[in-house]
Amino acid sequence: MAAPFPPASAATAAPSGAGLRELWRLVRLPNLLIIMLCMALVRMGLLRPQVPQIKPLDVPFALLMLATVCVAAAGYIINDYYDVKIDAINRPERLVVGRAINRRHAMLTHLILSGLGILISGALSPLLGLVHMGSALLLWGYSVRFKRVALVGNVSIAALTAASVLLPELQLRTGNQAVWAYALAAFLLSVVREIIKDIEDMRGDAQHDCRTLPIVAGVAKAKWVAGFFLLNLAVLLTGAIWQSLQMHRWALGAWLAALVLFPLLAFARQLARADRKQHFSQLSLWCKMLMLAGILSMLLV
Repeated sequence: MAAPFPPASAATAAPSGAGLRELWRLVRLPNLLIIMLCMALVRMGLLRPQVPQIKPLDVPFALLMLATVCVAAAGYIINDYYDVKIDAINRPERLVVGRAINRRHAMLTHLILSGLGILISGALSPLLGLVHMGSALLLWGYSVRFKRVALVGNVSIAALTAASVLLPELQLRTGNQAVWAYALAAFLLSVVREIIKDIEDMRGDAQHDCRTLPIVAGVAKAKWVAGFFLLNLAVLLTGAIWQSLQMHRWALGAWLAALVLFPLLAFARQLARADRKQHFSQLSLWCKMLMLAGILSMLLV
């Protein structure tokens, strides 16, 4: 039987331009940019109005973003490292580790980025260092085991998403409650997206003994669980819109209603009807758009 991937020497023989594109794909560059955007908007949209002396960008905050991006990129790498066989079934066209990038090089890059992120954040404060160390360990555990257990992997990734929203607040300690509300919203929507991704990836996961929610409980029940988290998110959004109107923040209320809540309700309807892999792929992208709309609403707080 032919080897499913080229040998390591072939993987490293790719032209430098192609290799760079594969590296960006491996570390999910668009996702890293969204993380940076979210952190910047939390700082400028939520925290600065309460603490006007906060600068748009200073050295400690730039280092915090660098540390966070390093740990996140390392998490994507280690996830792909352990998922080579599953991704060869679920996403063969997007396979990077073992095909374009040597597996040993991928592991080394993961260790360097994780260590760098923990060291930088630890130098900023012990609390941030602990958060990034915990995040790196959770990402490792997710890649090795948690993602194969129903809901455990989903909640793990959602918790890390919420943590990225909280990091600017943990650095400055302003006591801003809005940051925690945004973090909760990010957590709820991330759980939904992770469940949808598990449904989308059932074929490859089932062949490698994964026990994800749709495999254990079935697609219909998995959709109901996702609907439960969507309901909680809709309640949270409704409360946020009502509070915005009470405080005469008309632009924020209109944004949340028109670009987040109403699309969320339409999303829930499409989720109920979805029954094909491409449907769930579209819903996963829809989740990203909803999250981006929520992040941008910070400009109006």
